[in-house]
Amino acid sequence: MNGGRAGGDRREPVGSFCLVLHSHLPWLARHGAWPVGEEWLYQAWAGSYLPVLELLRSLADEGRREVLTLGVTPVLAAQLDDPYCLRGMHDWLGGWLLRAQGAAGRANGRWPDPALGALAVDEHRRATHALADFEGNWRHGGSAVLRPLIDSRVIELLGGPATHPFQPLLDERVRAFALQAGLADSARRLGTRPAGIWAPECGYAPGMERGYAEAGVRRFLVDGPALRGRTAFAHPVGDSDVVCFGRDLPVTYRVWSPRSGYPGGRDYRDFHTYDHPSGLKPARVTGRGVPPEGKKPYDPDLAAAAVRRDAADFVSVVRDRLTALRREHGRPALVVAAYDTELFGHWWFEGPAWLAEVLRALPGAGVRVTTLRGAQEAGALGGPVDLPASSWGSGKDWRVWDGERVADLVAGGRQVQRALLAAVDTADPGLTRDPVLDGLARQALLALSSDWAFMVTKDSAARYARDRADRHAGDVHAVADLLRGGRREQAARLLTGLARRDPLLGGLDARGLRRTERVPPASGRAVVNGTGRSRSVSDPAHGAVSSVRCGR
Repeated sequence: MNGGRAGGDRREPVGSFCLVLHSHLPWLARHGAWPVGEEWLYQAWAGSYLPVLELLRSLADEGRREVLTLGVTPVLAAQLDDPYCLRGMHDWLGGWLLRAQGAAGRANGRWPDPALGALAVDEHRRATHALADFEGNWRHGGSAVLRPLIDSRVIELLGGPATHPFQPLLDERVRAFALQAGLADSARRLGTRPAGIWAPECGYAPGMERGYAEAGVRRFLVDGPALRGRTAFAHPVGDSDVVCFGRDLPVTYRVWSPRSGYPGGRDYRDFHTYDHPSGLKPARVTGRGVPPEGKKPYDPDLAAAAVRRDAADFVSVVRDRLTALRREHGRPALVVAAYDTELFGHWWFEGPAWLAEVLRALPGAGVRVTTLRGAQEAGALGGPVDLPASSWGSGKDWRVWDGERVADLVAGGRQVQRALLAAVDTADPGLTRDPVLDGLARQALLALSSDWAFMVTKDSAARYARDRADRHAGDVHAVADLLRGGRREQAARLLTGLARRDPLLGGLDARGLRRTERVPPASGRAVVNGTGRSRSVSDPAHGAVSSVRCGR
């Protein structure tokens, strides 16, 4: 049963719809609190992860299966299970409840508008519910919440490389190691090794599918332009058995377009306007370009009506799209809509309610709701494709992660990889794990997170991002220098402290970085970047594509 209940509508569906949610934050624990740092984690946890997982449990209780495909990156999963983060989240929810109590206390004639008083009371109700949900369901971490949904096939889990690095810029050995480490970590936490991944930033370089096949990955996501819009079916990549699914942008952008997406509707809660004493967000969007002082008070009834209206519109758009695709191809086709999980609830307050409306309404509209796995198992496949170098970032090329503004971070990433590989290659190849090399690999992977370049390019907490990249890179070079100088005990002591600061990926085994006789899969080939220009990628010293620059 896919997306509906037993005994439901038995008509042949017009086509299939796959909702993919990508859940990711970089490692934030013990690296600052506010405005960037742990506060970011706890806001996303309370605003998105709690309500979205609660919705999925409700759909499971209704007997629904194959509801959606949920990506959870290993670095986020580690934080959702980390005892320090769990305690911090519990404290944060308690603080939210106290702030909400203060706001509700102002409701007795002290709010300038009665509607704001009612909103404050609702804030108290939501904080109370969130705290009860967390205490009742999250006490043993995120894995305990996710695993029943995975085991019962309510969701398909997508994994990915350990710390969400932009894979095309990695040395081939580091790339394979990061992916293997991430998939192994998901298997240890959740009892399931993901067969699908959300490639970080949907970054792709020709030949990467071979590494995916070696790692046991059967499917991954690309953005629609990488397939030139041919997203109606999944496609085997090259001569491999690995298939790619492309985002259907005309459908996806009904939600995510910054100019016309639903979250910018006038009746939805405005994300940026605060009542600072309480933390309450008391305004509705009102209109694009309206300053905070000109925004109207939030009205839950108007917002609920907007949710129903926009959910009905989305269902209609999906059905119409699938009808047109079926007419074009002569068989039922596929629509894949993919978003960051954090959009739903954290950025778009009404997002979880919208999701609930859409997921419950689509089967009744004759649309088969399923997962990427379900679509592949049902044979929603087209012909083989050769993909270009691509991403889902600006320009659909690599400019966000390999542009001029982050040239220093890219160069620093190469130096980190060289230092890591040199340490592994010169170490005594023992038969057991080496905790020093494991710790060095952990800091290197943290330095290589794609988030740092994204934040710098987008000028979003860029100073924090540079500080984080520099901090982890500095730790890599400090350890590598100690090892080169024969001061192994000092290196071990340094890494012991770093492990207390960054206790993730405990199963990381640096032996996976040792040289093999394999030829790098993308070595010596020419690729076409997102701007249409052909560049060489035959730089074995730096990995398959480290010299490609998809400039602005």
